[in-house]
Parts: sequence; C-alpha cells; structure tokens
Amino acid sequence: MKRLFIFFSLSLISFFGFAQTAAINNFLVKENLLKNNKLAIIAADSLNKPNENINGIYTFSVSGFTQSLKFNDGVAVLPLPIERSTFVYLKHQNDTGTHSKLVYVYKKDTDLSPYTINSLWLFIIPIVLILIAFAFRKLIIFVAIVFVIFIYFNHSNGLNLSTFFESTFDGLKNLF
Repeated sequence: MKRLFIFFSLSLISFFGFAQTAAINNFLVKENLLKNNKLAIIAADSLNKPNENINGIYTFSVSGFTQSLKFNDGVAVLPLPIERSTFVYLKHQNDTGTHSKLVYVYKKDTDLSPYTINSLWLFIIPIVLILIAFAFRKLIIFVAIVFVIFIYFNHSNGLNLSTFFESTFDGLKNLF
C-alpha cells in the first residue's frame, strides 16, 4: 500500500511538474476561428510571432476573474462568449513577472475585432484634459464634459475604476 501511494505521488508530481515546460511572456488576443463570439489567446514571443510550443494549463486573470486556460499548440480559448463591445483586461503572472494587456473588443453582428490599447493612453488622456483645463480657463466646462464622456464610455464598456488603475499602473511599471 505504501509503495502504491509513493508511486501515485511521484506520478502526479511528474505529471504536473512537466505540464508547463515554457513560460508565456507575451500573448496575442484574436477572435476564435470558429466565430462563436469567443476570444482566443495565442502565446507569442517578443516579436509577436505565435509560439506553438506552449501546451498545458495556465492561469490568467480575465477582467478580474481567475481563469485556468488550456493551451494546445500555443492557443487557448476563453470559455465565455462576448455579448457586446467591451473592454477585456488579461493578465498572466509567472516567474519572469506580470504580463498584461488591455483589449477593447468591438462586436459587429457576429464578428469580434479585438484592439489592444496601450495602457499609457489611459494615463495620458486625463492628464492632457487637466492641462487643457488649467491652460485655457474658458474650456473648463468643455473639458469637464469630455472627461465625463471618457469615464462613461470606459465604465459602460466594462472598464471599472479598479481595472482602469490596475492597467494604468501595469503600463507605467513596464515603462521603467
């Protein structure tokens, strides 16, 4: 009985120990080839070329929810379909650090078009609006209206305040 337990334990350790032989340090977000309103995450190298050597289960944070994604030949599909245009914040943490992307998914009929957004824009746009308001006092009301529209657009498309700050700080952290 003891030998069976040791054999089973070693088998389990070796199975999970070798499940992830490569790390995901970059990834791409595309529409799933089946056109089923789901997104596909494609493991990539630093030049955004797909890495087909990624196989196994990797943990991602998808807009604040933890998802275990199964990669086969470098591709994993998010399990939940996209109902409408929305922001999706994807984050993966491994030994080399945290890797994240903010993606705006535009849905038109049955097509999904994911656009990766540089997190610095989330920092630059409010700063520029504030600088314009301070420089031209007559534009304060215009800037306030634009700022409210900016906040409403982000919030109505799934980019809440915590995700906004998290993606902005991750973008600033990756700068330095």
